[in-house]
Amino acid sequence: MKSQKHNNGLTRRNFMALAGGAAGLAAMATIGISARESELQANIREIDLNEITYQENETDILVVGSGIAGLFAAVKGHDAGARVMMVSKGRLGSSGQTPFAKGIFSYDPAKEKLSLDEFVATVSRSALGTNNPVFTRQMAEHSLARVKDLREWGFFDSPLYFNSFSKPLNERNVPIIERVMITHLIKENGKIAGAAGFSVDEAKVHIFKAKSVILCSGAGGFKPNGFPICDLTHDGTVMAYRIGAKVTGKEWNDGHIGQATNAAACYDGWHGMFDRKPGLTGVEVHHDLGVEMNYQAYMAGNPLAGGPPGRNTGKQISGGPTRPAEFSEKDRRPGPPPGDGNNKRGNPPPGGHHDEGGGPPPGMSNGSSVGGSSAGMSIHKSEGLVPINDKGASNIPGLYAAGDALGSYMAGAIYTQVGSSLAGSAVQGAIVSEAAAEYCHGLEMPSISLAKIKALREEILAPLKREKGYGPAWVTQTLQGIMIPNFILYIKKESLLKAALAYIEELRDHHLPLLRAADLHELRLAHETANMIVNAEMKLKASLMRKESRCSHYRLDYPDIDRKNWNAWINIYQGKDGQMKFEKQAFDSWPKA
Repeated sequence: MKSQKHNNGLTRRNFMALAGGAAGLAAMATIGISARESELQANIREIDLNEITYQENETDILVVGSGIAGLFAAVKGHDAGARVMMVSKGRLGSSGQTPFAKGIFSYDPAKEKLSLDEFVATVSRSALGTNNPVFTRQMAEHSLARVKDLREWGFFDSPLYFNSFSKPLNERNVPIIERVMITHLIKENGKIAGAAGFSVDEAKVHIFKAKSVILCSGAGGFKPNGFPICDLTHDGTVMAYRIGAKVTGKEWNDGHIGQATNAAACYDGWHGMFDRKPGLTGVEVHHDLGVEMNYQAYMAGNPLAGGPPGRNTGKQISGGPTRPAEFSEKDRRPGPPPGDGNNKRGNPPPGGHHDEGGGPPPGMSNGSSVGGSSAGMSIHKSEGLVPINDKGASNIPGLYAAGDALGSYMAGAIYTQVGSSLAGSAVQGAIVSEAAAEYCHGLEMPSISLAKIKALREEILAPLKREKGYGPAWVTQTLQGIMIPNFILYIKKESLLKAALAYIEELRDHHLPLLRAADLHELRLAHETANMIVNAEMKLKASLMRKESRCSHYRLDYPDIDRKNWNAWINIYQGKDGQMKFEKQAFDSWPKA
């Protein structure tokens, strides 16, 4: 390939030779150089803009997402007397992280040795005070009832969830619209009025009028390899942020690992989870999925000894993350031998009940491991919309969230209980939808002006209409090169966080407005890339703000816990000037009005 000359006199070949690697890609973005083309690339559309159609939908409660939180939100919202509609970017029962989750926590007071109070207190000690005990208790208290529902629907009979999820929805005739990406939440007169998006399979824009919206859209990441979150890009969180909702939890980090061999092959590393029938777990509180392995890798280099998440990470490393003495290596789960990954009965989940499955994924039981497989995601339930009460309501009237879309801090800033994420999503979906149904009762269907609908359509289709711009795949790769390095996302210090932030702000200010799309697939990628850029800015700024180290947030320049100044969560919201704003919310409190 011939080297091409740019206006700044720098050739791509010379620039790459000087800069090299991911840092070079990131630097190229700041001066407007594409990794594939010398200038902004022309948008050669593969879709006729005149053929794009428009459809309106109307419901009391719009549930966004079709994982287990969305399932219970739709079912229980219907049972509470509301008209419910579900819309999903993916397919029912196979979206987001739900199909990967194979253990669900069930607290049975007749079987467990710990009382409910003791369980909540133990989780709080592991979480170093970062959890919201109201949601911790709620998850445990209602988990048994949700497991009973799932048994009736056949959830435990198959490793695939479509049939069991379809059963209660079909019985209730709840309409499900799949393969539609919601890109905007609609607010009128200070309250939620619906949502808007587009089909990824047909040229159609959808407008949903709704009295209430429940975000069950999961969390997200930077499309890392090796862990099943590549279709999660914080869509719900960013949409809510843009209409004034407060979000939280961006400084924390999930520590799921991948295998060093074929690191990008998600199924190879985790197929024992995909192929396994779901089972139950009982009380066994841990201090898992933090950044101890990341610190070890930073100080000593890879490779690290592999194993299931949490194994071989308990050893205290001088100067590294703080682990509560109660949850030292000797108290950790023993790590039973893995099942064979062929749908045969394996060992039970440690500390749990003898249902199908159990044990670590076969591909993760030995060998070397690598981090970054869940890069961009926080600990389950520690990020998302800020709840103003225990019903999952946000600061926007009519807007609710459940599961990983709700920053409930159910487990705090560390993973504390195996199976609690799936249980928490089911429990929150049910509780939140009943509150939303009550909110909708007697409320008139909101009116959305034609001017707003026209503006929404223009914003949704803008990347398709752009004559030239940056391809979303390349911008995403540049974003990954900036954010995923261990010394940026996991092992942090101010100088590097600020350096990364400068690149992200360049992507935000210059590249995001110039994202282009040639077809519906690229249109989806463009909106996902825009959401990831906003999330990256949130993560870097929140990490800079929290000047301490605790749980899954580690600062080299502030390595100790600061209980005097930082017994608080960080909330993020968009100011009236459009700028990103931050506030503290004291632990064990609800946000101020």
